[in-house]
Amino acid sequence: MLGKIRRCIFISKELQINEEIRDREIRLIDAEGNQLGVMSAKEALVIATDKQLDLVKVSPGAKPPVCKLMDYGKYRYELNKREKEARKNQKFINVKEIRMRPTIEEHDYMVKVKKALGFLEDGDKLKLTIRFRGRELDHTELAEKLLFDFAEKLKDVGKVDKRPELEGKNMSIMISPINTK
Repeated sequence: MLGKIRRCIFISKELQINEEIRDREIRLIDAEGNQLGVMSAKEALVIATDKQLDLVKVSPGAKPPVCKLMDYGKYRYELNKREKEARKNQKFINVKEIRMRPTIEEHDYMVKVKKALGFLEDGDKLKLTIRFRGRELDHTELAEKLLFDFAEKLKDVGKVDKRPELEGKNMSIMISPINTK
């Protein structure tokens, strides 16, 4: 060999690696998971360089701290691969909003119901909002009945999460899909 091979130095922000480990005594575990015993950090670093591996402190709170021999670059690659796979399997829930007025006509109402069915079948949550203008605010019971009728038409694909409540000049209800794709 041409000389000592220096492996990963100062590349980790969360773990101490190789020369960063300054403890007097550490408990060393080899790459297969076998304990090699308690020794000084310098001895463990010599063993790590002989095996062309990195010395990584995996449990700094233990007495003495536990260090493991591993290929840190390969470890980071596997960790990033698992995180990427976990992100890929995440399901983002979108909240779609449908706005109406309390004096909505029947045809417009049915168009909104069809649109809401599409949203719920796609797995999105739905927020139904009724806006009040002027004296319409005196008849909130009509809007509440309209929201419950709307939710009744969607009962096959969605369930009511939040009951109708008045927020300023708007009354809204939340509906979430029953079964998502």
